[in-house]
Amino acid sequence: MKPNHTKVIYPGSFDPVTYGHIDIIKRALRFFDQVTIAVAHQSSDKKPLFSVRERIELLRRATAGMGRVTVEDFEGLVVHYARKKGAGAVIRGIRMLSDFEYEFQMALTNRKLADDIETIFLMPHESYAYLSSRLIKEVAALKGDISAFAPSYVVEAVNKKLRAKG
Repeated sequence: MKPNHTKVIYPGSFDPVTYGHIDIIKRALRFFDQVTIAVAHQSSDKKPLFSVRERIELLRRATAGMGRVTVEDFEGLVVHYARKKGAGAVIRGIRMLSDFEYEFQMALTNRKLADDIETIFLMPHESYAYLSSRLIKEVAALKGDISAFAPSYVVEAVNKKLRAKG
């Protein structure tokens, strides 16, 4: 399938979705006709708090008012998934300089694997530049208020999940 440059994939673990993720999705919609949020299954280095199904549901709620957005899960290489979906690009969010080195490495590797799929870096609004799902989970685990970092239903889901764990 020939890549379509009006379609883009935004991959990630989204464990959980944050205001930073939502901001990147809105920014991507400015440039692309169709944004597919691709929720990755568990990777070897991450132990997700939420199941893939739960992460998809939270993302669907977060994007409910946005047209042209779909949320799906995927396994394997992002570039293979992008080709399968007919997307010509992959969106990656860059928050801080510390993200750039890893993301740059991944982008070059993806280019070597599939030079027809572009990687496009988007920066979130500066008020979200420090946000990460990991940070939110750490703050919540220490009984901190995470309501400024994610929608209320995400905050509720995180707190409920952490209470159940322990």
